[in-house]
Amino acid sequence: MAQQDRAIRTRRLILEAAAAVFDDLGYDRATIAEVLDRAGVTKGALYFHFASKEQLALAVLDEHVLDIAVKPQNIKLQEFVDAGQVLAYRLRSDPIQRGAARLAVEQGSNHLDRKQSMLSWSVFVEGLLNEAKDRGEVMESIVVRETAELFVGAFAGLQMMSQAFTNRADLSRRLTIFFEHTLPSIAVPAILAKLKLGSERGAQLDAALQGKASANAGIDAAAS
Repeated sequence: MAQQDRAIRTRRLILEAAAAVFDDLGYDRATIAEVLDRAGVTKGALYFHFASKEQLALAVLDEHVLDIAVKPQNIKLQEFVDAGQVLAYRLRSDPIQRGAARLAVEQGSNHLDRKQSMLSWSVFVEGLLNEAKDRGEVMESIVVRETAELFVGAFAGLQMMSQAFTNRADLSRRLTIFFEHTLPSIAVPAILAKLKLGSERGAQLDAALQGKASANAGIDAAAS
């Protein structure tokens, strides 16, 4: 069990180092040597988990969707809002999210299949919106798949604009404004009135999620 835990931690360490390198340099300029230097691991340890730079990048793109898990809410649309705000907040400093964001929208290189990231986010959002629609929170006229792709594409543009102006410091506020303008077109009025859209939610929810993760880590350590 202890050996497995170390392998999981090493893999995560390598992923975070790789994501930081991709964020700073982009995919084409990033090197395995730079990842090794930042992670402080041996070449053998890295290649045990990842066979190439491409595999590293694809793993970062996969991981950033898995990392966004918010507390279940009675209103499913609130979970949708909360997931967006947690992502917006983490894009300020979280290496996985920042590295994945650059990989997903970076232009130029044809050596990496980036569409999987957008597809993963679209499926994630579509799932939340489908549940919300099943609960009667979303207007019947809404085409969920098209709406999910609209939100994913719009968020990508918002984070790029925020990155250019403030290094994403104002992304949470930009997302709140976006929600204020778009949610009235998809949510039933009774649900819309109950939604909490404040830009401070990302920081608050992330703190709660990190606290829960730390507590679980302590329990796992005691058990091992």
